[in-house]
Parts: sequence; C-alpha cells; structure tokens
Amino acid sequence: MRASLKSFTPLILFLGLVVLLAFGLKTDPRKVPSPLVGKPAPRFSLPALQDPNRTVSNADLAGKLSLVNVWASWCVSCRAEHAELMRLSREEEDLQILGLNWKDDVVAATRMLRVYGDPYRVSAFDPDNQVGIHWGVYGAPETFVVDFEGTIRYKHIGPIDRTVWEQDLLPLIQAIRKTTNGHE
Repeated sequence: MRASLKSFTPLILFLGLVVLLAFGLKTDPRKVPSPLVGKPAPRFSLPALQDPNRTVSNADLAGKLSLVNVWASWCVSCRAEHAELMRLSREEEDLQILGLNWKDDVVAATRMLRVYGDPYRVSAFDPDNQVGIHWGVYGAPETFVVDFEGTIRYKHIGPIDRTVWEQDLLPLIQAIRKTTNGHE
C-alpha cells in the first residue's frame, strides 16, 4: 500500500500546481485588494513639488472629495492617463485631484507638468517613497478615492481612462456625493 501511495505523490503535487496556476490566470492583477480601503488615509507631510516651502498633508484632504493620484515623469502609463486627469480636473468641479509624485526627479516632474498641463490641485513630492510606502504604493500609476471624511474608499491600480472613470470611479464618486450630507 505504501509503495502505491508514493507513486501517486508526484501526480497529486502536479495536480495541485495546475489548480494554483489556473486560479492565478483568472485573477486580475489590477484588482489587488488594499488593506487601507475603509480606513482613514495614512498621515503624511511632504513638500509640494512646485513649491518646496509649501507642505502637503492630510489637511489638504480634509472636507474634500479627492483622487490621490500616484505618478512619475518616467512612468509611461502615467503619461497615458494624463489627458483623462486633465479632463477630470476641468469637468469635475467638486473633485480635487491631489498628486503624489513618486520616486521621481523634481526637474523632470515639473517639466512634464509644464509640457502636458497640470491636473493637480497640488502635487506632493515623494522621491524616496517616505509616504508611498504607508499608502501601500508599489507602482505608478495608482489612484485612491478619498471621501469627504478622509477615508480611503477605493484603490485603482493602473492608468485611468474614460472606461475606468465611467465604470469604476464615477459610480463610487456619485454614491459618495449622494450619501454625504451637504455635498450633493
């Protein structure tokens, strides 16, 4: 009996590996759950990208509906989403876009905003990932929806385009607007 069980061990291990691989192939890597969703935004304080004498902090989120967008000038996907962020900054009056310039060079980042436009109310400068690590950032672009109370409601990994806006972000933002007293 023992000899026959030993002969099936490689087959059992192989089938287990096949099941794990099949599960992995059906999982969308952009839908990584964030442990921060439903919790207050992590406390932060960084210099503003374009004005190092100004501090960007949680106070900039207080009482506002915000997209916190993690971006960098070296990030190709960030450039791909830039036009959509510009559109949102023009059309969504009660929605502020706060930038977190991540692991970047100040000269390259300010040049990008000068050339392509600046959709951000303000952009915090985090070249050493001092704040990004507390937000659970592991790549750019990433975007967090932060409600009027400073609670993270959603994390999107990857670029925002019109489809992502209309299918994922806008319905949530509309729900936040409706359920928040005085902010309809």
